[in-house]
Amino acid sequence: MKNIGYWELIKTNSKYRRLWSASVISMLGEWFNTIALFLLIFKYTESEFLLGILFTVRMLCFAFLQPISGVLADRYDRKKIMLWANILQVFLALGFLAVDGPEDIPWMLGLSGIMMLLHGAYVTAERAALPNVVSNEHLATANALDAASWSTALCLGAMIGGIVVEYYGTNAAFIIDSMTFLLSAILLAPLTIPQSFDQDLDGSLISTAVFNIKKGWRRIVNETRLLRIVFAKASWNIAGGGLAGVFLVVAGSDVDGFGIALGFGLFFFARGIGTGTGPILARKFLTNQEKWPLLVGILVMISGFFYFFVGYTLGVNVWLTVAFVMLAHSASGANWVLSTILTQMWVEDEIRGRVFSIDMLIMSLAFSLSSASAGYLLENNYLNLQNGFQSFAILMMISGLMFTLWKPGANAQ
Repeated sequence: MKNIGYWELIKTNSKYRRLWSASVISMLGEWFNTIALFLLIFKYTESEFLLGILFTVRMLCFAFLQPISGVLADRYDRKKIMLWANILQVFLALGFLAVDGPEDIPWMLGLSGIMMLLHGAYVTAERAALPNVVSNEHLATANALDAASWSTALCLGAMIGGIVVEYYGTNAAFIIDSMTFLLSAILLAPLTIPQSFDQDLDGSLISTAVFNIKKGWRRIVNETRLLRIVFAKASWNIAGGGLAGVFLVVAGSDVDGFGIALGFGLFFFARGIGTGTGPILARKFLTNQEKWPLLVGILVMISGFFYFFVGYTLGVNVWLTVAFVMLAHSASGANWVLSTILTQMWVEDEIRGRVFSIDMLIMSLAFSLSSASAGYLLENNYLNLQNGFQSFAILMMISGLMFTLWKPGANAQ
């Protein structure tokens, strides 16, 4: 396989450069938005359960549209889907400016959920479009760069967002978020993406949706190695939703020497560093693609192992906690990018969107269940932060082990 450098890919592939830049900018603003929403929930309710509900609503909305967004990504122009998702979110992000008390929290959660519906459509279209603008031999580089860029946006967005929220308030963060969606749309507007279309998608959207969702699922179950790999992300998220979505946020709200928003930013900065370095290290050292289906499960176990020690260091040494969070998410980032590349390589263009939509649906449901459970257990004192981290870390290691041992057929790898 011919390797290409990250900068060389950006410099020489103008279509990828636009697609990548638009995604990074919108993600940067998304983390400003997220940090601000965390603070509003703690400011008006001080409820760990509502924090879990925020993640649950967002991920369920993301999951709800996935079967439809996969059909949309295979039936309609993927660039237009991404463009309109950004344009609509320009205005929705400004809606959070009206939140002014605990009575506004329910519709704030709903508005956040609507934005995740649009984000889900964007992500599915973008992932399905990537092999249309990048050659197969450069897919590993493009996916590693995308994962690293997501992580960089998380690092910078969470940390700068924490500073902005701490010193300038949540409204400033929501305005910045809105402007990032606008800039992302401007970058996407001139882009043209080649695309193949499946003739089975002719006819009305409603009448063909169920049939084509079933077709995407049949495509998965008829190839046992693909059936296994679409559960790779869910194997991490069944515990990761509680760990990264609830426990890590609550831990960030009570870091000595930091304000609440800055504490959020610190731990999410560490999360971003980890998810950014993991794919880069995977691309450099995990070069045997035949081993990737096995490695994604082992990486889940490694992530759980490091999260287990987060519980021990919490409140003792904040920088050691940060280091363990980085290591845990380095493994999870590698799991994500390896499973994504395999799906892109194994699935043909005209059905790729529907396969990715099912992948994202399974992952989102796992995350939602995990985050809601963690919030409930923490709110009702069934778990504290320390044994919460440790219990869910053990669950993650068990999940990774089960995935590693799972052989769904003779062709599974």
